[in-house]
Amino acid sequence: MGVRPFRLGLTGSIGMGKSTTAALFREFGVPVHDADAAVHAIYEAEGVAPVEAAFPGVAVEGRIDRARLGTQVFGDDAAMKRLEAIVHPLVRAREAAFLVGAARDGAPIAVLDIPLLFETGARERVDAVVVVSAPESVQRARVLARPGMTDEKFAAILTRQMPDSEKRRRADFIIDTGSGIEAARAQVGELLAALTARANASTGN
Repeated sequence: MGVRPFRLGLTGSIGMGKSTTAALFREFGVPVHDADAAVHAIYEAEGVAPVEAAFPGVAVEGRIDRARLGTQVFGDDAAMKRLEAIVHPLVRAREAAFLVGAARDGAPIAVLDIPLLFETGARERVDAVVVVSAPESVQRARVLARPGMTDEKFAAILTRQMPDSEKRRRADFIIDTGSGIEAARAQVGELLAALTARANASTGN
C-alpha cells in the first residue's frame, strides 16, 4: 500500500468544459476517476439487478437501458432519490478501489471527477476542489450546440445544479475554459505545480 494521494475534486456545471479539463489532468499523468463513467459501467454490471428490481422493465439484454430508466425517474424526485440510494454506494465502492490503486501506483495526486460534487455532499471526500468555469455566454453556446438540446432542457438541468457563482465561491481552485484549451492546459499545469510544491514543503522535500 502506497502513500495516500492528495484527492482533488473536479466539478463544474454543464457546458463548462469539465470533461475536457479531466482529459488535461490525464495528459499530465494524473489518474482520474470519472463518476459518470462509473455509473455507465455499473449499469452494465453490479447495478443491473438492483435497478431492475426497483424499476421493472429498464433492463434490456443484461444492461440498464438509460432511456427507459429516464422515463421512470425524470421529473420524479422520489424516484430519483430511490435510484440514487442504489447507485451512489456502488459509485463510492468503485471510487474507493480507484484510490487504493492510485496509492499502490504511487500517484501523488488523484482526481475525483464528480459532476454534482457540492450538490451531493461529496466535498468531505476530497482534500480540495477545483471548479471548471466559463462565461455564461460560452456555456450556453456549448450546451445548445449539443444534439437534441433545447432551451427548456438546458433550464431543467440548471435547476438541479448549484449556480456557477456559488461553485466558484466555494472552490479552492478555478480553471477557466472560456479562452480555449491551450489556456486551460496552462492553468492545469500551474495548479499541479503549485500542489506538488505544497506537498514537497509539507514533507520537507
